[in-house]
Amino acid sequence: QVQLVESGGGLVQPGGSLTLSCAASGTIFSIDAMNWYRQTPGRERELVAGVTSGRSTNYADSVKGRFTISRDNAKDIVYLQMNSLKPEDTAVYYCNVAARRRLNDYVGRYWGRGTQVTVSS
Repeated sequence: QVQLVESGGGLVQPGGSLTLSCAASGTIFSIDAMNWYRQTPGRERELVAGVTSGRSTNYADSVKGRFTISRDNAKDIVYLQMNSLKPEDTAVYYCNVAARRRLNDYVGRYWGRGTQVTVSS
């Protein structure tokens, strides 16, 4: 099974910065996309940012201009650089990948267990 491990979460003051990372391991033939989601109690998990193997990126409107997603294809690592953080950015952030474990495998979606980001003074 594909395993994802997030790191870099923690407590940061409003206006501060934080960088999350997610390392993918296990049986992986190819990764089509790597994404970051976030979720707070009482709300649906939402897509924050995504990047394809071709380095095409997309962002939620709420984080455009503040967050930057990047990917190291050789190492199967995705990063999320978060700047100008706001209290409303507080959430559990989850790494997600669309990957194939074998050449003729289906494209599955795999999730990390999440890392807490808290923005508070």
